[in-house]
Amino acid sequence: MTISSSLNAGVAGLNANANRLATISDNIANSATYGYKRAQTDFHSVVIHGNSNTSYSAGGVRTTNFRLIDDRGPLIATTNSTDLAIDGRGFLAVTDASAVTANASSYPISLVTTGSFRADSDGVLRTATGQVLMGWPANADGSLNTYPRDTMAALEPVRINANQYVGNPTSEMRLGVNLPASESVSGASGTPHDLTVEYFGNLGTSEALEFTFIPTVPTSGTSNTWTMEVHDSASGGALVGEYELTFNDTQIGGGTLASVTATSGGAYDAATGEIQLTVGGGSIKLDIGEIGEANGMTQLASTFSPVAISKNGTTVATLSSVEVDEKGYLYAVYDQGFTRRIYQLPVVDVPNPNGLIATNNQSYQISPASGPFYLWDAGDGPTGSTVGFSREESATDVAAELTQLIQTQRAYSSNAKVIQTVDEMLQETTNIKR
Repeated sequence: MTISSSLNAGVAGLNANANRLATISDNIANSATYGYKRAQTDFHSVVIHGNSNTSYSAGGVRTTNFRLIDDRGPLIATTNSTDLAIDGRGFLAVTDASAVTANASSYPISLVTTGSFRADSDGVLRTATGQVLMGWPANADGSLNTYPRDTMAALEPVRINANQYVGNPTSEMRLGVNLPASESVSGASGTPHDLTVEYFGNLGTSEALEFTFIPTVPTSGTSNTWTMEVHDSASGGALVGEYELTFNDTQIGGGTLASVTATSGGAYDAATGEIQLTVGGGSIKLDIGEIGEANGMTQLASTFSPVAISKNGTTVATLSSVEVDEKGYLYAVYDQGFTRRIYQLPVVDVPNPNGLIATNNQSYQISPASGPFYLWDAGDGPTGSTVGFSREESATDVAAELTQLIQTQRAYSSNAKVIQTVDEMLQETTNIKR
């Protein structure tokens, strides 16, 4: 009887709109939840085919609920450097703090699009809800190993050692000195010129390279040649390099290096202008300029002048802050002004983000529907870049949800009216028998 199908359709309509009301209420409740992805209810008609064209049976409606995980909210700026978000496609890998506390051999991995990570008492970067940030650790020199991209087994909890002292030894030095041209001519005094340049050893100690520049005084004319001796304080003042410097005296390039000949010590690389010096704590790459370069060693008619001396390295430093760049590299920033890469945060991507399983705290897990994951470098492939000092706001549009709320209320009331009407008609049918 078609009147019975009307009742069934009305009940189905009530249930469908109740489902829609649930998703709308959840969306509005999470309108201020960072990283929240709105849920949506879709309606689908049900058609019942009868054998007669003269009557119609109402099939009603059914619903499907799903979460729009690929729908991203706007990014807002914060004051915490480890407030992270993904500007585009992809997810950050996190684990549960309880697994880290228990020193588990493997970590359960979840995915998030944003998080406010701060160091706990053990230096582990985690959110207030216990989500621990995961990444690949860098080596002591900041380099990264090659990790497989189809497994998360190599990921480790990101740990910041805030109270650790760090040495930053000198490994590179640039030397720009002008040698007086008047002292390499016949009749000059041949007085050497000394220069001391500080560098930092492996333990943060202050060491020095002692440079002595000795002009070659010819019997006649001009030699344009100097001998450079290098002594190292960390080696007890031992000679670690001796080089013969010859300068150009032509119209083009006059005063620049013409040749460098090593008497002892590391060889001069004409392509880079560098000398590899072996000092007490290791080696230092000394850059004196390429052949013909005006910014390196020069011999001009002026005074002895150290015009451009620079080096890397500092004394012992302590951690002042950490920062994340757009490539997902986590850097430690030290109070002596240098930085060191300590982790890489890969961006996880799946073919179907909406197929992920939603869990608490705006996190998601891999499922057969999502497809296999892959760990990308941030900004590579289809993935977005990593943004520090940022949070992703909720994807809920409150105005749109309120509009849908009104529509749902009216639809629910209309279906209730259908049921009321069917009840009255059935009552009328019952009264016919009396």
